[in-house]
Amino acid sequence: MKVVDDMVTFYEIEPLPTKIRKIFEENGSLIKVSKGSHLCLEGEPVKDIFYVVSGKVILSKETVSGKELTLRICDSNDCIGEGIIFSKTGYYPLSAKALEISNIITLDKNLFEMCLSQEPDILIECIKWLQLQNLKTQSKLRDLLLYGKKGALYSTIIRLTNTYGILQENGDIVIDYPLTNSDFANLCATSREVINRMLNELKKSKVLSFEKSIITVHNVNYLKDECECENCPVSVCRID
Repeated sequence: MKVVDDMVTFYEIEPLPTKIRKIFEENGSLIKVSKGSHLCLEGEPVKDIFYVVSGKVILSKETVSGKELTLRICDSNDCIGEGIIFSKTGYYPLSAKALEISNIITLDKNLFEMCLSQEPDILIECIKWLQLQNLKTQSKLRDLLLYGKKGALYSTIIRLTNTYGILQENGDIVIDYPLTNSDFANLCATSREVINRMLNELKKSKVLSFEKSIITVHNVNYLKDECECENCPVSVCRID
């Protein structure tokens, strides 16, 4: 099927401000991280923050019961560790693991803070960007806590359409990012079996279809109605 405007993406991009990116480029060190390797582990003492030049990195937490909760999928031109900037906790609040071979710039946290302190205009840009990240996280946690497993899955699919969706001529949205049921389970803090059952129910209802880990959403409004979507700005309703 032909895609609208030769595969025009359905989502908006909210890049890291250019001036912040330059701080990493001018003061950091470029490293290559292999698939499955960790940049940092939850609870480790803080040293560096990270900038993703290329590749994909997931940020996650482990629940008390041992389940993994994926909070973000970071792509190129994204920052990892922003939650520890000017923080006195001293420990990483999340684990960061490369989903594929990734090029990463590492930068000492204290040096980054010093650079921001010397440039008030860049500091203001950083605060604005941090606020956006906070809104994204609050939105995800709201859906996970208030709307149960079904709401968690439905809102996650909506976020994926806003982040990786490609709008088709017939109104369908192809999520151009392969995800297994285990990936969905980690994003929704539930079991793979529960995700499998709910996805099959949505497929039977013709709300979506999937083939080789690629999901096509046929009726995104159904998902929005079911999870009481508040129609947040696309810049907030994202998975990254």
